[in-house]
Amino acid sequence: MMMYRKLLLPLSDTPCGKAALRTALTVAGIWQAHLAALIVQVDSRDVAPLGGEGLSGAMIEDMIQATERDGHDRTTRLSAMFAQSCAAPQAAGLTTTLERVRGRDEDIVPAMARLADLTILPHLDRAQDESAADTLHAVLFDSGRPVLIAPRSAPGQIGTRCCLAWNGTVESSSTLSAMLPWLARADAVRVLHAGAYQRRGPAGSEVLPYLAMHGITADIAEFTPLNRDVGAGLLAAAADFGADLLGMGAYSHSRLRQLILGGVTRHVLENSMLPVLMSH
Repeated sequence: MMMYRKLLLPLSDTPCGKAALRTALTVAGIWQAHLAALIVQVDSRDVAPLGGEGLSGAMIEDMIQATERDGHDRTTRLSAMFAQSCAAPQAAGLTTTLERVRGRDEDIVPAMARLADLTILPHLDRAQDESAADTLHAVLFDSGRPVLIAPRSAPGQIGTRCCLAWNGTVESSSTLSAMLPWLARADAVRVLHAGAYQRRGPAGSEVLPYLAMHGITADIAEFTPLNRDVGAGLLAAAADFGADLLGMGAYSHSRLRQLILGGVTRHVLENSMLPVLMSH
């Protein structure tokens, strides 16, 4: 069965970014995987406004230099943070690399994720990092690989009790495939389904014999929405199971619809207290 051999982690020095780093080290330790950390440096030419916007050449040059200084300072902080974390006992025996690339996160990270088994990203907190949502969505939609969204606080353990949210979609099938290594090593596995969550496709009960063919024993539970919110009901069901990892497909409905009306993916991204593995 496939195992995780390479993890990708874009570094951030926000509180959620630091939790993602600790989470990534835990995951790397579980799988003895290589952790490839990434610092995306802003290209000052991308943030300099056009000369036709009323700014003089000197003003534009000052902005470029300020961007370069800020980028250098941020890179220095992140490099030191990563080096300190890798020197901790938690990282003993792990192999790591740190790469610095110029560009835009939403361009660089999905491209590099295509050659990683799993990309680990911080909890979606727009108050800390407004660009985090763009990066997350870019990786989900443009990498073809699964994403592990770390919780606000790094968990003590991951993957001992796993829940799989199933609704019969292509996205949930892709997530099931990415979750198989976790499910195979878990102490307990539960498939979560609900009538309000189900789309066209196989029912939740059909997942159990498929898992059994992979040597995985699981049970199944139907959850109910909380105050008509399917996402809240899903997270409550995972908490009732004592899950330390939730797998679910991302954006079975369009992302635009969920941004406007809300949706299961959006609720989980913004409210989950446990690691969530997503695939689109």
